[in-house]
Amino acid sequence: MTTNRTLSEQLTQARLDREEGYRLLDVLQDEATQQALPGIEQIVPGYADWIITALFGGTYLREGLSLRDRQLVNLAALTALGGVDPQLAGHVKTSLRVGMTREEVLEVFVHLAPYIGVPKALAGLRVAAAALADAEQEGGQ
Repeated sequence: MTTNRTLSEQLTQARLDREEGYRLLDVLQDEATQQALPGIEQIVPGYADWIITALFGGTYLREGLSLRDRQLVNLAALTALGGVDPQLAGHVKTSLRVGMTREEVLEVFVHLAPYIGVPKALAGLRVAAAALADAEQEGGQ
């Protein structure tokens, strides 16, 4: 099938909402995670704002996945990637904020083991257990 429309006319327009990105960041991320942003801004001006606008004001606003489903994907991707313990810990806490239970978060790592390997799943589980303990001390999650 041929079309006379340009490529930009054929693609779905991206939604980028800076204000909504910052609002959603406040809902999803804890204060400790947000405290890292000024440091990033000092190193690379504009980068933190781009991350928040593109990710929280763009990707997270797309239809098709709930915030809970997005957290399941985040936990799996970060665990499979490895070496991103601070981000994984933050997303474990965010998972609780969007309604996942402690048991559901832990089950993610059990489910991942045959897909990404036991060592990576165990490494993720260690990060998750520490983050869950922190969350419990911080607010009784």
